[in-house]
Amino acid sequence: MELFKQTNIDFLKRTPLTLGLSILLMAVSIVSLVAKGGPNYGIDFRGGTMVYVMFSSEPPVQQIRSALGQVLTGEVSVTTIKDAAAGTANEVVIATELKDEKSLDLARQTITRTLQERFANTGTKLDFNNASRQETIDRLRDPLARAGAGLNDEQLGQLVDGMRNFRDQQRSGVLRSFDEVSGVAGMTPAIKTVLSQELGLAPFGIRQVEIVGPKAGEDLRRQAFLATVYALGGMLVYIAFRFEFIAGVAAVLAIIHDTLITIGFFSLFNIEISLTVIAALLTLIGYSMNDKIVIFDRVRENRGLHRRGELRALVNTSINQTLSRTILTAGPTLLCTVALYFLGGPVLAGIAITLFIGIIVGTYSSIFIASAILVAWHKYQDSRKKPAAAPAVETAARKGR
Repeated sequence: MELFKQTNIDFLKRTPLTLGLSILLMAVSIVSLVAKGGPNYGIDFRGGTMVYVMFSSEPPVQQIRSALGQVLTGEVSVTTIKDAAAGTANEVVIATELKDEKSLDLARQTITRTLQERFANTGTKLDFNNASRQETIDRLRDPLARAGAGLNDEQLGQLVDGMRNFRDQQRSGVLRSFDEVSGVAGMTPAIKTVLSQELGLAPFGIRQVEIVGPKAGEDLRRQAFLATVYALGGMLVYIAFRFEFIAGVAAVLAIIHDTLITIGFFSLFNIEISLTVIAALLTLIGYSMNDKIVIFDRVRENRGLHRRGELRALVNTSINQTLSRTILTAGPTLLCTVALYFLGGPVLAGIAITLFIGIIVGTYSSIFIASAILVAWHKYQDSRKKPAAAPAVETAARKGR
């Protein structure tokens, strides 16, 4: 399938303009990165605590931020997570950056305790939505025995497990009423009465706690950098072997251009770089390299068919011949990234932004940057050969006299 037939656009005519634009964008990216002290790394790389909390209704974000700001040192961020399928935003991620492992664990305990003090309102009752399995069993054992429920420890454990599974799997970690667990195996009206007397239900449930130490974050940064370098090095060797060394250099320089501008965009708009963004960057490197290989492969094919043709014209023809394929590949992918951004929520937003910006810049660099570098190098090589050939021509002319 071809989107465009027999186009004849002189893409290399504006090489000074396109190279100037690329240099400007890279300069802006570098200035932004230097001014802000490097990329805005997420907690995955900086180290810190992330607490995922599900609320029964829309969470009071400002109250949460204010309450935690009074008891925690350092920056505290509270971000809502939207459930696109349900159309709700009842989950929040509480993130804080601290410098040592002991402080990180203390922050986790402080966040949990503060949320329970400010928003639980369960009095002396045990908060079932945030209590551990053993805490729940210990709290219910004697009251159930006094009520004549007749449950041994094994039966009580099975009952609590059934309630917890229902809460986590059917109610996203937040039980709103004990009437909801009426269908759990072993539940009776007498047991449900004891539950109401001994257990409370906070309007939130702490679903997950992640702690990343500063050392682990530093290791992740180093590994992400090495993964990128290895990917570029491997691609350079592959393209140099398949085509020519300068083609590999041109492709790698163009991809460094793509990556720098994409990271610069994140820095400019203060978007966090997380592990998922690094994964998207590596995906982008492969995607962009594939685009450049398609054009270089067509250039090689055309050079074989037209050995005496000017390289600049052959490269331009090759870009035109692969233009439909380039747009048909990039276009649907861009639409998918837009859908991912609007429907995937904050967790997938970083991936979507990375791929969207990267694909646009990568397609641009495949057409205007990598090809221009290839042509410029061969033009430079040709200019070096001409002066050497001039004396030989002059000597031949003298012999003819």
